[in-house]
Amino acid sequence: DIALGGTTLVISPLIALMEDQAAKLTALGFAAECIHSNRDRNASRQVCTNYLEGKLDFLFIAPERLRVQSFPEMLAKRKPSLIAIDEAHCISQWGHDFRPDYRTIGQHLPSLRPAPVIALTATATPLVQNDIAGQLNLAEPVRFIHGFWRENIAIEVVDTPQKERAALAGRILRDAGRRPAIVYAPTRRETEKLAREIGRTCEAAAYHAGLEGRRRKDVQSKFLDGSLEVIVATIAFGMGIDKPDVRTVIHTALPGSVEGYYQEIGRAGRDGSPSRAILMQSYADRHTHDYFFERDYPNDTILSRVFDLLNADPQPKDSVRARSRLDEEEFDIALEKLWIHGGAAVDYAENVSRGGSDWQASYLAQREHKLAQFEKMLSFCDATACRMLVLVKYFGGMEEARRRCGICDFCDAESAMAQGFRPADGRESGHVARILETLRKTGPVAAGRLHGQVFADASLDRRGFEELLSAMARAGLIETLAASFEKDGKRIDFRKIHITAAGRDAVAAPAVLIPAGSAPEPTPAKRRRAAKAKKTARTETKTRSAASRSAASQSSPKPRAAAKAGSASLDEALRAWRLAEAKKKNVPAFRILSDRALQAIAENRPQSARELLELPGVGLSIAEKYGAQIFRIVERS
Repeated sequence: DIALGGTTLVISPLIALMEDQAAKLTALGFAAECIHSNRDRNASRQVCTNYLEGKLDFLFIAPERLRVQSFPEMLAKRKPSLIAIDEAHCISQWGHDFRPDYRTIGQHLPSLRPAPVIALTATATPLVQNDIAGQLNLAEPVRFIHGFWRENIAIEVVDTPQKERAALAGRILRDAGRRPAIVYAPTRRETEKLAREIGRTCEAAAYHAGLEGRRRKDVQSKFLDGSLEVIVATIAFGMGIDKPDVRTVIHTALPGSVEGYYQEIGRAGRDGSPSRAILMQSYADRHTHDYFFERDYPNDTILSRVFDLLNADPQPKDSVRARSRLDEEEFDIALEKLWIHGGAAVDYAENVSRGGSDWQASYLAQREHKLAQFEKMLSFCDATACRMLVLVKYFGGMEEARRRCGICDFCDAESAMAQGFRPADGRESGHVARILETLRKTGPVAAGRLHGQVFADASLDRRGFEELLSAMARAGLIETLAASFEKDGKRIDFRKIHITAAGRDAVAAPAVLIPAGSAPEPTPAKRRRAAKAKKTARTETKTRSAASRSAASQSSPKPRAAAKAGSASLDEALRAWRLAEAKKKNVPAFRILSDRALQAIAENRPQSARELLELPGVGLSIAEKYGAQIFRIVERS
């Protein structure tokens, strides 16, 4: 921007992020402004005037702003000198945080040319990079892929039962040298619980979207200025946070993608000093993820059920829902997916008509990709190689991926903070000897095939086998290399196991280190019981979720016919406001606020951000964009 002169237009996904960046630029002497839904109309008009008069160095906007009538035309009157798209992975449906509004940015760029375009992200795989370039219509873009290697972050992955994670986090952070720290938890409730547990040994506070805005800002400010050393947060925390001296990042649940995980651990050690990232996980995390995946990405037969009810003539959404015989949440998810993938057209008043019939391929591709993202996360946890090396290769930083980090739990087991190791026992040493003997005879072989060849007698299950492979790779006896083949037009990835010179020359079964917390090898009877328990747990998870939905429906979003006095008029006012917002933005009304959230607001009449965020279907972005308007409507009705 300094070299080009003029105004840089920055498209950014979060109000808090653009406010933070604009404040830092202003402190450096630049003229930086934001336009977003939290600013009143007069202030936004003045920013537009300043832009047209050339008084701004930086203008930050959300992608939704480009859909506001006449706003793109205003920008085009005085073309920016540079267009910077922050968090650009949001553009790609293959990214970990895909947002449909980002997908439309490309169609507005021609009117802003000849300004160069730069797309910035810290978490884009080669597939996502290609999609970003395609969606923005960038001709022969130059790619700068660098900085994935963080040589000061020691990564550990430790198999920990869920009930033991709070205590383990507390023990790790008892040492003052391991603070300041960020502890990530999967839910708002878990952040509160963990903060209390960790607070027994050092000062800790929870941070999540359900906190009242003033409290949330106070917790963040104290953490940034050093008066609070441990913040326990949901993954919403951290976007745009630049605290240089975070020594430890702890995950108390398995992230949904490698991209999200890498972004979160990247908040450690920005000052270059030694730091540590600890991931606690177990198979229970995988069952939980399976349930939520099926909820958020339903089988395409559910979407087909809705699609088959549509025709060329617009129908009220409620009429289609009634005929689908799906519950409200299930229907809303299915309709939104159909709308995103072109199978349904939904106007601002939520009249629904049939879209294109080719939605299925696009949806299934995205569904499979979301599942593959989690499978990649599982593969990272089970990797038999340097943790940092695996991450760098995942993002395509091949020039950096030429050495081991030397500090992760794979490279330096003895320095691990959360995971202890023990020498292999006699039985395990025998298994190691059998694996080496087979590899000497066969040469490189796929991991699955090797397990089948060596343990056809079922003396070692696949999980125990993978643990031994990791231990053998850690000891330098084997190497695992990525390989793939094509089948039915799809790429199938697998790992090939190679014996090293040290493994080939080993006379007796070499000593290897096994994670000390690993369970004894299960007998066939135990494996059968475990499989039965897994099935039971999955059923219980679904039952609990159904029960919580039922409880929520009894306590918050009651049917409008049974709503308490006064809520009916508020419901109507909210619907009128939502309709106007949807018309203004030219999107379906459910993109502004879901029916479930609207009914909960009408019933509970929230007076503060905390009360609003506690309602079902209301997240931080909704509270940021529309909170002030909702409170005014509640007050008037």
